Amino acid sequence: MTLETVKATESKLLLETYERNPLLFERGEGVYLIDENGERYLDLLSGIGVNALGYGHAAIEETIARQSKALIHTSNLYFHNGQAELALRLTQRTGLDRVFFANTGTEAWEAALKLARAHAGLLRSEGKSIGTKFLALEQSFHGRTYGSVSTTHKAKYREPFGPVVPGVEFVRFNDVADLLAKFSNKVCAILVESIQGEGGIRPLTQEFFETARALTESTGALLIVDEIQAGMGRTGKWCGYQHYGILPDVTTLAKPLAGGIPLGAMLCTEEAARAIHPGMHGTTFGGGPLACAVAIAVVDTIERDGLLAHATEVGGYFQEQLRTLAKRHDAIVDVRGKGLMLAAELDSAELGKHVVRAMLDRHILINCTSDTVLRFLPPYILVKEHVDLAIAALDEIFTEYANTHAVSSTGHAGGQVRG
Repeated sequence: MTLETVKATESKLLLETYERNPLLFERGEGVYLIDENGERYLDLLSGIGVNALGYGHAAIEETIARQSKALIHTSNLYFHNGQAELALRLTQRTGLDRVFFANTGTEAWEAALKLARAHAGLLRSEGKSIGTKFLALEQSFHGRTYGSVSTTHKAKYREPFGPVVPGVEFVRFNDVADLLAKFSNKVCAILVESIQGEGGIRPLTQEFFETARALTESTGALLIVDEIQAGMGRTGKWCGYQHYGILPDVTTLAKPLAGGIPLGAMLCTEEAARAIHPGMHGTTFGGGPLACAVAIAVVDTIERDGLLAHATEVGGYFQEQLRTLAKRHDAIVDVRGKGLMLAAELDSAELGKHVVRAMLDRHILINCTSDTVLRFLPPYILVKEHVDLAIAALDEIFTEYANTHAVSSTGHAGGQVRG
C-alpha cells in the first residue's frame, strides 16, 4: 500500500486515537527508519524509548528466528525456560527479589497498584494500621488502563473516562512540604517516576526521593517507582533510582525490555511479594517464550557491548551540546535529563510544534511533550556524529525561527536574533 492508501483505509477502519505524521515506514537500519520511498530518518525517539538497540539488530533478529521455530506461546499454567532466566537477570540488576511478567508498562503498573492494596490488606490482617490511599505526583504519567490513568495527573487523560479509580491524591512535584503534609498511615503507597517522562523529563530531587523512602518505611507503605521509560539502561544505569542510591519496594519496567516485542515486568521485594498467592493475579500472554527470549538477548547485548557506559558518554555529550545551543538561543529555557533521556524546554508551545515539524522536514524524528519540552529518547547505539547532525539542525531551525519572528515583529529584516 502507498501512504495515501494506508491513510484512507485507516480513516475508515481504525478508532481515532493517534494524530499520525504523514510517513509510511517500511524498515529500519541501526538508528535510522526508512520510508516507502527509501528516504532515511534519524530516529531520536526510538519508538518512544522502545528500540534500545535500534533497528535490524542481529541479536534480536537471530533470537526471534530461533525462538519462533521452537515455541512462541505456552500457557502460564506450565513452565518454559525464559521466565526464570530473565527473572534472574532482572533481579540481579534491579536489586529486587521477585518478578511478575506482563505485556506492557501499563499492565505492569496495574500489577504494582494491586500489589500495594493487597500488601496493605495483609498488614491490616497482622494488626497494623494502614489504609488504601495512593499518593502520586503532579505531572505524572503511568499509562492508559483504569488504575494507571487514575494515578496519572493530567486531566485530559483522566476526565473523559470518569469516574476513575478512587483513593488517589496528587502531590506537587518535588515539593517535600506537600509530601509531608499529605502522607499518613492512610497511604498504602507513594508512586513516583525517578525521572518523569511524559511530564517533561523531570528528575526527582534527592531530598524528595529520600523523604518518600523514609515515610513509607515508617508505616509499612510501599515506595513504587515507575521505570518504564527511564529503566533498562537509558540513563546509564539499569534503573533511574540507582542514581539516587535508593531501593524501592516495587518497580516497573517495559519499553526497551524486549527490543520492540511487547513485554512488561513488575519487580518487588520479598516483603511485598508476601501479599500475592496463586489466583490473585495473572496474564494470558505476559512473559511468553518469544518475548522472554528477546529480552534476555537485549539485556545480554546491553551488557556485552558496554551500552550503559556508552549511554552515559554519548548522553553526556548530547546534553553538553544542547546546553551550548541554549546559550545561543534564548528560546531554550532549560536542558535536563540523564544518559540518553534528555529534554530541551522551550519558551512556547508554538515553537515546540514548529521544531518537531522542522526536524521532520530534515529527516530527524523527535517529539514535544508537555507542550513545550523537546524530548530525546534515541537508541543506545547512537554515536556523537548523530548528535552533531541533530544539533546542527536544531541550531538552524532556532536561528531561522528567530529571524522570521524578528522580521514579523519589526515589519522589516533587521530585527536582532535572540541569543
